[in-house]
Amino acid sequence: MDIIIDIDAPVPLFTQLMEQIKRAVLEDKISPGDPLPSIRQLANDLEINNKTVAKAYRLLERDSVLQTKGYRGTFVHPNAKVNSTIDLNDWVVAQLSQAIGAFRESGVTDSEIRIAFGNVMNDRGSGGV
Repeated sequence: MDIIIDIDAPVPLFTQLMEQIKRAVLEDKISPGDPLPSIRQLANDLEINNKTVAKAYRLLERDSVLQTKGYRGTFVHPNAKVNSTIDLNDWVVAQLSQAIGAFRESGVTDSEIRIAFGNVMNDRGSGGV
């Protein structure tokens, strides 16, 4: 699996890394169960920060494209191929667009929507949503 990071691209480095790992899964360049380099090793190979690789791995694990097996390392998830086609960001945008459309249709102003959104997001830390 060859990964090429363009530090001058407008796309964040962790996103470039995630997209290339997903593409490698979809193109059968890596298969379920295959090990991936450690965070430190991949960061050194790509000459980027460890935290950038860690963020990409963490998000890919959240999306069930990768799985971490403790100290044994990080591996391609058994359902990685199917999960690589799912984009949570697209889903979130679609859900929010639908909800905002319904609010506007009901006469709620954009300002009221922003305030309510902020309140809901802030409530997250206090046991809310």
